Amino acid sequence: MSSVSYHISNLLEKMTSTDKDFRFMATNDLMLELQKDSIKLDEDSERRVVTMLLKLLEDKNGEVQNLAVKWLSGALVSFHSSLLSSLLPQLTSPRMAVRKRSILALGHLVPCCSPALFSQLTEHLMKELAKGPPTSMTRTYIQCLATISRQGGHRVGEHLEKLIPMVVKFTGVEDDELREYCFQAFEAFIRRCPKEMSPHIATVTQLCLKYMTFDPNYNYDDNEEEDEDRMDIDDELEEESDDEYSDDDDMSWKVRRSSIKCLEALISTRLDLLLSFYSSICPALLARFKEREENVRADVFTAFSTLLRQTRVPKQTLHFLNKLCGDLCVQVPATVKALHRQLKEKSIKFRQGCFCLLTELAHTVPGALEEHIPALIPGIVFSLTDKSTLSTMRIDALSFFNVLLLSHPPQAFQPHMQVLLPPVIACIEDTFYKITSEALLVIQHLVKVMRPQGQAGGFDPKPFVKEVFSVTMKRLKATDIDQEVKERAISCMGHIVCHLGDHLRAEVQAVLAIFLERLKNEITRLTAVRTITLIAASPLKIDMSPILPEALSVLGSFLRKNQRALKLGTLACLTALVTHHAASIKPAALEPVLSELPTLVDESDMHVSQVQALNRTSTYQHKYYTRDYNPLLSSPLLSSPLLSSPLLSSPLLSSPLLSSPLSQLLKSLMEPFHRSQSSADGSIVHRQSYHSVAHCVAALSSASPKETPGTSGISSCALGSMAVGCLSDYLPFLLKEISAQPRRQYLLLHSLKEVISVCPASSLSPHVESVWALLFQNCECQEEGTRNLVAECLGKLTLVNPAALLPRLKQQLKTGSPLARSTVVTAIKFTIVDHPAPIDSLLKDCIAAHNKPSLIRGLLGRVLPHLYKETQIRKDLIREVEMGPFKHTVDDGLDVRKAAFECMYSLLDSCLEGLDILQFLDHVEEGLKDHYDIRMLTFLMLARLVSLCPAAVLQRLDRLVEPLKATVTTKVKAGSVKQEFEKQEELRRSAMRAVAALLAVPEVERSPSMAEFANQIKTSTDMASIYQSIKGGEGGGIGATESMDMS
Repeated sequence: MSSVSYHISNLLEKMTSTDKDFRFMATNDLMLELQKDSIKLDEDSERRVVTMLLKLLEDKNGEVQNLAVKWLSGALVSFHSSLLSSLLPQLTSPRMAVRKRSILALGHLVPCCSPALFSQLTEHLMKELAKGPPTSMTRTYIQCLATISRQGGHRVGEHLEKLIPMVVKFTGVEDDELREYCFQAFEAFIRRCPKEMSPHIATVTQLCLKYMTFDPNYNYDDNEEEDEDRMDIDDELEEESDDEYSDDDDMSWKVRRSSIKCLEALISTRLDLLLSFYSSICPALLARFKEREENVRADVFTAFSTLLRQTRVPKQTLHFLNKLCGDLCVQVPATVKALHRQLKEKSIKFRQGCFCLLTELAHTVPGALEEHIPALIPGIVFSLTDKSTLSTMRIDALSFFNVLLLSHPPQAFQPHMQVLLPPVIACIEDTFYKITSEALLVIQHLVKVMRPQGQAGGFDPKPFVKEVFSVTMKRLKATDIDQEVKERAISCMGHIVCHLGDHLRAEVQAVLAIFLERLKNEITRLTAVRTITLIAASPLKIDMSPILPEALSVLGSFLRKNQRALKLGTLACLTALVTHHAASIKPAALEPVLSELPTLVDESDMHVSQVQALNRTSTYQHKYYTRDYNPLLSSPLLSSPLLSSPLLSSPLLSSPLLSSPLSQLLKSLMEPFHRSQSSADGSIVHRQSYHSVAHCVAALSSASPKETPGTSGISSCALGSMAVGCLSDYLPFLLKEISAQPRRQYLLLHSLKEVISVCPASSLSPHVESVWALLFQNCECQEEGTRNLVAECLGKLTLVNPAALLPRLKQQLKTGSPLARSTVVTAIKFTIVDHPAPIDSLLKDCIAAHNKPSLIRGLLGRVLPHLYKETQIRKDLIREVEMGPFKHTVDDGLDVRKAAFECMYSLLDSCLEGLDILQFLDHVEEGLKDHYDIRMLTFLMLARLVSLCPAAVLQRLDRLVEPLKATVTTKVKAGSVKQEFEKQEELRRSAMRAVAALLAVPEVERSPSMAEFANQIKTSTDMASIYQSIKGGEGGGIGATESMDMS
């Protein structure tokens, strides 16, 4: 055996070791050996090497597995060219099966082949199509084009200028299958290359509209004259009609279906054309609701539902959304007219499509179906009562009914209660648990229809109460039923008692006793807690005194459970009970609860702490100790919602809490700071703690009748308010003091801001010039806080006379001082007010997209190039600073880039329809490789883009995956400080949130790079744990994204 073979055999043996490090090192060494040009292996050694590497693909260790994948991917690339050379001749095989398998193989080759190889394949197909081959071969080439476009993504875009005219030409050939493949190719082009397809959208749309009605074997004109009596035709005649027009040789339905799917792709990817779609595509789709083929009609419903979904996605501006909804409302009568007949058809698929479409319509424009509810009710009742109806059909009907109830006013259903209730009640008694569950949810909302809270109505619910109560009570008492039915029965009965309890006086106590039992059951306790909360807050003042002592004891025990949702629900329930039933609660009964409340004050869960504080506000008259909050007040994590909770407000502080001496309370608050200064362990109180405790001291001081604290801030505001009352006397004095008192300048500028903000423009106009001059004297102050205050004053002063002052303000942008220019830019920000103002028309050149996007949309073409330019790293702004023996890199352009990316994020919410998303993604992609702060922003932007424009993101997926993978797999050096570890960990988690959002996109698995990355996450314990925590804990779902604070 040669030395090379011996060495290889030795490595292969080590690759079978139980030690993962041995396997990893042996695999790595084998890779290095195989990369040498001089290596030559015999056939047996080659077979052993390949077998071992394939085995390592299933290795339990993720790093070993990734190494094997890396080697195989590198080794297989060299075969791509020979694979292509072998597959292309098979496209001309006389056997159709061979041609189809060759297309499938090419589809798998395209995602991983080089750009040159992809171009070679595309050029070959275009060359063959240009020859005008036989129809059968043309079908093969067009089908292959569609496949490689679906799999190859954006790479086909550079060839579209030549491809589109070819494919358009072949739609004119009298061959239905060829036309189907042409529209499939169009669909693939639209989905993968929406930007490159822009010049051809009109042509493709016209072709789709033409061929979606292509049905040469059927005449629809006679059918259109039929009325609703068509549903009563004898079954035999219906079957004869089906036989007459269901010709096995008729392939035209495939042309119609493919053209409709192509239209759906257009609707999905071209949000910018949505308004025009309502005038062109929407009426055409409505006209095809009469389609005779079941599969084609299902696709018509799907396309129309997509149009509705695109209308309600959270990316429209208010004006744009109102225009869309207005266009849609015009189409609602025609839509209902076309659908309400089909709701009684025997075809389950038709009816399910109708309910799905109507559900989308109700979601998109709530209330749009109010006038048409009488026409829809017969179809709902028919689906619920028809004996031949499948369970899934009943569930869909109940689900739609539920959406209808939630999105329309109660008055629309009250006249039809006699018809609606019986079929729903029958569904509650159904043997299938899913139907029972949905029916209980519908009854729950029907109860709200019978007696809406807060609305006075003339509807009398009394005739229906007994029947609704009886059927729900039967399910509530049952214990041998599905968990979902148990929870829905509890919730439904809770709403019955809450809304109709005064009609059930004798039965209410029996229901409450059952709720108490469910409260003690671990499986149903959370639902029971929420139901008791609902009943406690009922305006009917339901008597709950018989169950209160025992219920409070059980609720107190829940506060010890390590279940966050249960704690929050329990605190809400206790608050409702104390607020609405305080007279029925004895102090002794509340003791078990109060003893548990202090333990909930924890900086690790500020939300629970805040809810607990609200609860203590309701129960302070029973028991309260300030020391419970001392640990929280010293926390650096104390958030403003908790700090501003009613616990620290004057109603509570003026209560018996102040029976303790003020000095004692202050001493208790200050104790942590004195303790930290004298402690031997060196513990330090965080700076945020000073702010928190100061807030409490201020609240105590304001509540104390003997203390009247006067702060400088309050005094400056008071001075400004006084000056407003007599401008001629006080304003000159104020301006003089600002110049003469540099140490008090900041406070005096606050007074001036108060004057400018409050004083009417007519009164302030005579003094504008003197104030303007003074402000510009201080606009270059070295203190940033003072400059910001000057800027705010300038901005608000400009609103007095915008036509004259705004040009003067903008003229200052030409000054040479950077400080003055930054002050002017900040001042312009303060000229923006929420309500319409005379200055709006003058602000188009400098308005912020976040506040009044309507004024900047028309200027995006001029503004965006400058904005995108500021996102680029400028090497001339990067410098090195020597700090002792170390060199530290300082990037002076970081703040500007960060501001540019924040502006881009604002544009996503306010001006999305004016953005070129692919160009936008280019800069997001660069941001993913930038500084820590920039990457944190771009991860948020990417997750947002996934929800707004998934098709565009999919086009760039391969390029986006690499920076995400680099961030997630990066590990901090062992010698790094704790802050560096925390910083990198937060960066990894932010990147993983973006990855989780990407993985939620339906077609993402088609990307090989993303599939490989997902597999890498799955096999790595570290990455998998981060992904699972984000998927299940932080975001509440994969698609959840964080919001960026743009204040």
